[in-house]
Amino acid sequence: METPGLVVQGEAASFSTALRSLLNNPQYSDVCFVVGQERQEVFAHRCLLACRCNFFRGLLGPKLGPGMPSPVVLSTVPAEAFLAVLEFLYTNSVRLHRHSVLEVLTAAVEYGLEELRARARVHWRFQLCLEFVVKVMDVEMVCEALQVAVTFGLGALQERCVAFIEAHSREALRTRGFLELSAPALLPLLRSDRLCVDEAELVLAARSWARVGAAVLERPVAEVAAPVVRELRLALLAPAELSALEEQNQREPLIPVEQIVEAWKCHALRRGDATRGAPCRRRRGTLPREHHGFLDLPLK
Repeated sequence: METPGLVVQGEAASFSTALRSLLNNPQYSDVCFVVGQERQEVFAHRCLLACRCNFFRGLLGPKLGPGMPSPVVLSTVPAEAFLAVLEFLYTNSVRLHRHSVLEVLTAAVEYGLEELRARARVHWRFQLCLEFVVKVMDVEMVCEALQVAVTFGLGALQERCVAFIEAHSREALRTRGFLELSAPALLPLLRSDRLCVDEAELVLAARSWARVGAAVLERPVAEVAAPVVRELRLALLAPAELSALEEQNQREPLIPVEQIVEAWKCHALRRGDATRGAPCRRRRGTLPREHHGFLDLPLK
């Protein structure tokens, strides 16, 4: 019986360092990428990318002919994020930074890099990038992170972002990231009972969000707001606030007239469950108003 051979393993650190020296090094490279809006050239090695990542295997295909092929243009990924992805592919490690981690996470999802995107555990999958995002998350980046989570179906990240915004609602609503949310990303926020913000302020934030979307998409404010505006709980507003909102809505349509009528019906009948179409649950940050006492009364 043949004696099993001896497996000799060298130092992983020196191996990783050697491979890192090839990163974006034109020497011995056989593929060039033109990356980002700045069209930065990034040099790489086809065999390494192809054996590490199915995306690049399909993108690069078999090598045809001698010499360097035409550059591969990847204009949508920032150069810094692309280099971070390559660093992970070359060395199986990468240093993440707060200012670019969301772009790296986006690239990891797009390129199908499961090791970078997720670490398998018995019952849960914890994204490597997600862990870093959660660690450095603050008010300025949380809405951007929420958008990435919704776009790519990253449920764990979405839950963390929503919970963070629930705890820092007023600050988050004032960020540029909030104004740039898509309607599907805004919906889980407007449906939350745990937002620490009053409904009057939330209506103003929703109007600002819709105005920005209308300018970008060149569509009417009411049309942009339509997918989300039903989640505003107008019955929580006092009569004077509701009247002021109605007047503003006539000048700049945002909310369907029937939704305002439903809120008035709650006031007129002095019963919060008088109509199913008017959400009446108070949020964590809802300021008390005189009429709130009858919102939760049962049907007689």
